[in-house]
Amino acid sequence: MPGLTLEDVARQAGVSRSTVSRVINDHPNVREDVRKRVQDVIQTTGYHPNAAARTLASQRSWMIGLVLPRSVSSFFTDPYFPRLTQGIAQACNQYNYTLGLFLVSTKEDEEEIFLRVSRKSLLDGILVQSGHTGDELIDRLVNSNIPLVIAGRPSQPKNTSYIDVDNVNAAFSAVSHLVRLGYRRIGTITGPANNTAGIDRKEGYLRALTERGRSVDPSLIVEGDFTEEGGYYAFQTMKAACPDAIFAASDAMAIGAMRAIHEAGLRIPDDVAIVGFDDLPTVKLAEPPLTTVRQPVYQFGFQAVEILIDLIENGIEPPRRVMMATELVIRDSCGASRRK
Repeated sequence: MPGLTLEDVARQAGVSRSTVSRVINDHPNVREDVRKRVQDVIQTTGYHPNAAARTLASQRSWMIGLVLPRSVSSFFTDPYFPRLTQGIAQACNQYNYTLGLFLVSTKEDEEEIFLRVSRKSLLDGILVQSGHTGDELIDRLVNSNIPLVIAGRPSQPKNTSYIDVDNVNAAFSAVSHLVRLGYRRIGTITGPANNTAGIDRKEGYLRALTERGRSVDPSLIVEGDFTEEGGYYAFQTMKAACPDAIFAASDAMAIGAMRAIHEAGLRIPDDVAIVGFDDLPTVKLAEPPLTTVRQPVYQFGFQAVEILIDLIENGIEPPRRVMMATELVIRDSCGASRRK
């Protein structure tokens, strides 16, 4: 309905203009029956509040920033990030927030972006993707007292709110599955040694071997970088150690390793079984389809926004910590169907 004003909505709902304003700005001191009546009028009429007026009235910008540090260099090549961002954007749409994206490419970018996002008038809160341990930008954001949620366990979690999956137990489950199938020389392509997800998934691998009575062979542990090329070259490094199964700490690395395995004239899973981590849509199309740990990437992004809104509306203390569940999805690459 063109030209509709706040007063028009108030008149149709039978309430005051200030009551409509409180409903629009999610003020808690509104009776539920009144809130519903106003929301019904807004939905029926298609009324959209003026963004500038809404900001002035609430002293909020209704904008959330997604900050990607320099250490997250694979944003445009790793299919994980578009899925994560989709969940974040959908939650922002649902809760009437605008999403701003801040990509940090250089040290100069880092300083400029920090100064921008730390101005309280620009953003109501910040989501930052965890990168490498000791990431200076994340440390500065944590110390800025802006509502902040870190996507991924930070290296120093004290006084920070974050959301993550239980990477240690997820990796433990994947490697234990390979042990139960009877594989003896289980290797791993880890994430970067200074990345918390990589550290945790390697810990799960080591714990599964030691608790299942298997020895740890350093020649079967090769560091990767979460990219397909990293997985490809990691298998070439590991090949001389003769693994009969591999746990790759990301699907992208698993796909790269599978390419190297095929090029070496080896068969999956007959010669080398493989398990990944993420369950991205492309892995079902791999040959053979990839067994992997499914983490709820879209829901991860969506819930990160919900946690951030809680911080914005209810204060940053105490820190919120959310660990999401994972699931081992068994397909042909691990050889389970041939070992029954």
